[in-house]
Amino acid sequence: MPVDTPLPGHRPHPVRGSLDAHARGLCELIDAAPSPYHAAAEVTRRLVQAGFIEVLETDAWPREPGRYVVRRGGSVAAWSTAHLEADAPASTPFRVVGGHTDSPNLRISPRPDKGVLGWEELVVEVYGGPLLNSWLDRDLGLSGRVAVRDATAPLGVSERLVRVDEPVLRVPQLAIHLDREVNSGLALDPQRHLTPIWGASGEAPSFHAWLAALLDVADRDVLGFEVMTHDLTPSGPLGREGDLLAAPRLDNLGTSYAGTVALVDAVAAIESAGGAGHVPLLVLFDHEEIGSTTSSGGDSTFLPAVLERVVLTRGGDREDHLRALAGTLVVSADMAHATHPNYAELHEPNHRITVGGGPVLKVNTRGRYASDAPGSAAFALACEQAGVPMQVFRSRGDMPCGSTIGPMSAALTGATTVDVGAPMLSMHSARELTGATDPGMYVAALTACLDPH
Repeated sequence: MPVDTPLPGHRPHPVRGSLDAHARGLCELIDAAPSPYHAAAEVTRRLVQAGFIEVLETDAWPREPGRYVVRRGGSVAAWSTAHLEADAPASTPFRVVGGHTDSPNLRISPRPDKGVLGWEELVVEVYGGPLLNSWLDRDLGLSGRVAVRDATAPLGVSERLVRVDEPVLRVPQLAIHLDREVNSGLALDPQRHLTPIWGASGEAPSFHAWLAALLDVADRDVLGFEVMTHDLTPSGPLGREGDLLAAPRLDNLGTSYAGTVALVDAVAAIESAGGAGHVPLLVLFDHEEIGSTTSSGGDSTFLPAVLERVVLTRGGDREDHLRALAGTLVVSADMAHATHPNYAELHEPNHRITVGGGPVLKVNTRGRYASDAPGSAAFALACEQAGVPMQVFRSRGDMPCGSTIGPMSAALTGATTVDVGAPMLSMHSARELTGATDPGMYVAALTACLDPH
């Protein structure tokens, strides 16, 4: 048989072209956003392309109705008042979709250069709660932001994004011949076992000098950096029929994508319909994976300040702001655990979750999720309006439950809040898995949350 003749029964494996528009769009955003700073920049770019105007926190915000977006580090918020009539009350409530831009990974330490037995290594620190074994023996790139000396900028520094999509790092695993019991249980010490190698020539520049050369600035002008590793395998379809989607950072760029598209679609629909009695708003926070207690995390002033400034620029006062919050709905959107087929016993048996089964309502009576009856009902109505099925997640009663930005957003604003997500497997792995139809259903549900009718 000629070598170029297909074998009997052969057919090409599905490629990215087999994915629908939303699955492809999610892949494109993930691949464009290896760090939270790139994610915030990419979301802002897409919103500006859709007619939003970027404003700075240090400037006076426009009082004219319009579409606006603002960034704070790796966080971003966007809203529209373009549809509101001139006599619409300043106490008009908000419809908020909130998520986060960060994902667990390995981050380069401030003084990372290390040499051991001729190997050149970079010292890293674990960020968030990753599945550590998933970072072993992977080709890793680097991305993040660098603070560069700039006498004309605030604080005397300007921020530069950096991204290297080349295999510059790898964390090599110990050969099984040297640890015959490894398959009985892999124990990784983050201090000793997760240090990646990036050369063996003995002539490597310092990481600091390497960054400076990458940015074409003097070594002395690199004054600080937040740089992290990212998996280099592109996002794309998986499975016999291409009905699954494998990608890094699905948690929580899945929401960053869905929320961005939902805001654009909802604003267009609201304006086309002649207005609505609320202000649609998207907020994506950095640092959710480490507890959110930072200057740009979900437990910061970022969302409360944006909400208050929107009311103030519309001529309102503190009373109007508090009235607006009382009528506001916050949809805390984060990816959700699908029931794992190999570990089904670890899931609550009456709350099975499937990929391709629709968006997920998350419930926890201990307040780890913020969902209450009114918020849950609002999301059920949104899924009904969108024509998508809704699933309900609850952890086993004998297991701890993770958390989201939902509880802290509820506490900071006093607004009715509901926690939701899209189903996935391998959460916090370097590579995660969801259904190819889930991004589209997620977009539809979040759009309905922002534009209920």
